[in-house]
Parts: sequence; structure tokens; C-alpha cells
Amino acid sequence: MLSDLLDESLVQLNVEATDWQDAIRKAAQPMVDNGDVTPAYVDDIIKGAQELGPYFVITEHVAMPHARPECGALKTAVGIVTLKEPVEFGSKENDPVKYLFPLAATDNDNHLSALQSLVELLGDPDFFAQLDSASSPKNVVDLVHTKEGR
Repeated sequence: MLSDLLDESLVQLNVEATDWQDAIRKAAQPMVDNGDVTPAYVDDIIKGAQELGPYFVITEHVAMPHARPECGALKTAVGIVTLKEPVEFGSKENDPVKYLFPLAATDNDNHLSALQSLVELLGDPDFFAQLDSASSPKNVVDLVHTKEGR
């Protein structure tokens, strides 16, 4: 489940970002600080987007920045980040992005239940309103636990 990979240190609210690269770097920094990913992993996310386009903008206003496991994922983890002001990522259909869910996975399989849980949350119309009104990382973690029925 998503809540298995999420802790308060990976939640950031109302982050100010100047552009999509700044948003990714700020969203992923707690994962670097916690030893979940290397700085090179974050660089690879940006490099991948420069080469392939914003492949990780997965739905309207939502990005899930990630890179391949071998690019520096040390632990499987996911963060939740809200931006103070939405940022253009270059996704014609889904810009601007306001919510980032940075993901690190050490292989191609062990994070799939977390992704399934995240997809269910993204389909819940109340989730974003509740996320926007959250006043602390603890509120966000509690929200995810509640939505997952924990």
C-alpha cells in the first residue's frame, strides 16, 4: 500500500518552484536526504524528461517523477508534494502540475501495490480537496491511511 512507503519526512506542502526542474529537485530532496535515492537519481529524472518529454505527468495536474531503479534508487519510497503555484511541465493535456508524487523503486515489482493504491487515490475527487486543505505532513499521512482504510 502507498502508506507503507510514505512517511512524514517525504511530504511537503505549498512548495515554491520556479519551473518543472526546480519542482522535481525540491520534491525529491527529502528522498536524497533520507538515503532513499542518490543525487544522480534526481538528475536522471530530469535528463529523462529532457530526452523523452514529461512522461511522468500521469493525469491532469499530477506528476509522478521517477527514474529506472538502477539509476540510483536505494530504497523503495514515495513522496507527496503540493506546489504553492502550479508549474508547466510541457504536458499539453495535463499541465499545469500542482501535485507531485516522487517515486523511487529498487526493482520493477515491489512498488506495484503502492502504485495501485495511488491510482485509487487519484481517482477519488475528494482526495485533492483534502490534500489542499492539509496543514501538515501528518495530516497528509493520516489522510492516506484513512483513504486506504487503515
